[in-house]
Amino acid sequence: MSVTQNEKAARFRALHDGPGTFVIPNPWDIGSARILAGLGFQALATSSAASASAIGRKDGGLTRDEALAHARLIVDATDLPVSADLEKGFGDAPEAVAETVRLAAEVGLVGCTIEDSTGNQDLPLYEFRLAAAAAQAARTLQFPFTLTARAHNLLYAAPSLNDTISRLQAFEKAGADVLFAPGLPDLAAVRAVCAAVSKPVNFMVGIKGRSFTVGELAAAGVRRISLATSLYRAAMTGFLDAAYQVKDTGQFGFLDRCVTTPELNKLMRM
Repeated sequence: MSVTQNEKAARFRALHDGPGTFVIPNPWDIGSARILAGLGFQALATSSAASASAIGRKDGGLTRDEALAHARLIVDATDLPVSADLEKGFGDAPEAVAETVRLAAEVGLVGCTIEDSTGNQDLPLYEFRLAAAAAQAARTLQFPFTLTARAHNLLYAAPSLNDTISRLQAFEKAGADVLFAPGLPDLAAVRAVCAAVSKPVNFMVGIKGRSFTVGELAAAGVRRISLATSLYRAAMTGFLDAAYQVKDTGQFGFLDRCVTTPELNKLMRM
């Protein structure tokens, strides 16, 4: 029996309401989505960078239609709730971002992430209108769509934790359901963010030296942990190790470490 979008949305919201901290991994295709479901993860999220790289493009290289078509593939791959990384909402105007949220719901998503990066090096960050428009659009839907707002200032020059917290508080006031600031430098900063807001906080694992254990993040107050491109890069690392071994040594020792096709099929329930 298939799970309805309303049921998925309720399950996704319940994960954020706790108790405890959950990991939301980021598949990049149907197979990886089914494997993650087979391993027992409770929800999935797309990664804009992994989605683009999987078809030979840079992060930000997908159009809105392409990103949503990819998201639909992940949605249809399993019965798990899926949230999508929709970058800045594919528009500079609040109306465009609101339309992106509505279209996201139409492809079966139960949540999405909207960031405040403009893509313009001279003026890298938006103010708060886009988050407010996205939140307003989410509230018009017929189910509890979970909107995550991302503050990106720590990824640019002169990063300020105080500015990050101010931005997250503004996103919370605008109606965001989950708050997210990639690049938090240490656990003290994570604790400060979690203490400064009342909505669930997402922490992104994937930056060397700035990734912490589930237990550490849970103790700091994090409710959701996403993996960004980490699993995709881990898969590509294994691929490259094997390819280099074949090319450079003419040997096939990687086969001794390989998962078997029947094992993969079992995880994907085929």
